[in-house]
Amino acid sequence: MSRYNVAILGATGAVGQEFLKIIEQRNFPFAKLKLLASERSAGRTIGFMGQEYVVEEARPQSFAGVDLALFAGGAASRQLAPEAVSRGAVVIDNSSAFRMDDDVPLVVPEVNSGDLHRHRGIIANPNCSTIIMVVVLKPLHDQAGLKRVVVSTYQAVSGAGKEAIDELDTQVRTWLAGGEMKADILPVASLPRHYPVAFNLIPQIDVFLDNGFTKEEMKMVRETHKILHDDSIGIVPTTVRVPVYRSHSESLSLEFIHSISPEEARAVLSRAPGVIVEDRPEEQVYPMPLYTSHRDEVFVGRIRADHTVPHGLSLWLVGDQIRKGAALNAIQIAEYMIANRLLGG
Repeated sequence: MSRYNVAILGATGAVGQEFLKIIEQRNFPFAKLKLLASERSAGRTIGFMGQEYVVEEARPQSFAGVDLALFAGGAASRQLAPEAVSRGAVVIDNSSAFRMDDDVPLVVPEVNSGDLHRHRGIIANPNCSTIIMVVVLKPLHDQAGLKRVVVSTYQAVSGAGKEAIDELDTQVRTWLAGGEMKADILPVASLPRHYPVAFNLIPQIDVFLDNGFTKEEMKMVRETHKILHDDSIGIVPTTVRVPVYRSHSESLSLEFIHSISPEEARAVLSRAPGVIVEDRPEEQVYPMPLYTSHRDEVFVGRIRADHTVPHGLSLWLVGDQIRKGAALNAIQIAEYMIANRLLGG
């Protein structure tokens, strides 16, 4: 088996650390591993598979001799991804920098792996909420033809980074001690007003756009259209930050062109790659973020008919946004490319 020189940009962050876990768990065939980060994190030592790695500052020349560059996301992608490609690397990027570029495939392997065959060096990982949703939508769309999607997300604080996790911890401890909770991170750290997420829900993720939707919401619309190759699907999202540490949840109401019953939907989804059906409401069995964290699959339940529209279904899904919503999806892209000889080594 061929082995590949791999670089991880953003190795000290949550997604970067998840890359390392998944590489070890899935026995990914790497020959050499290079860990990269910003100047602030350079010099740190990370132990991995019995070896100590010193984190290097990411520079254009860091990618010399690299076959595969896994970018964990961030502002550096726009500058460094082309530099990596010019030095012979294939980049799988978890930021939003290239997702809507016409010549950059936006890929969820269970959904549109064929798009990888036209890559030009950069492949984009979709938004975490989009990934989790389209894994479930694709088999249903193939079966009955999606017409409209109304989706509300319940997104864990880890999606906003370690600072948001720490702030939730502090807020809970402060509230239990009878103090006044303070907020500096959510909904958006750079904005002037912040709200506690402990014991609260915040119906804003990212900044608002002129159309009244947030940037996060419009990512779900545009990315889903691109991944499914179908701009005709109506998509109405509302994204909400909730006081959960890990795993995003989504409530979907779907309208189809053709008839599909809950029983048919369960059968279709039970055969779908990357999906686990947990749908026994009579036994109180349904997906929950506490039990789907650190799992690779997207879990779906509460599948029921929506009688307010022709050919309607409502359902509930949950997935670990750090694994399937980010790091795992990127590794699965790389595995597909290796299997189909799309990655040099």
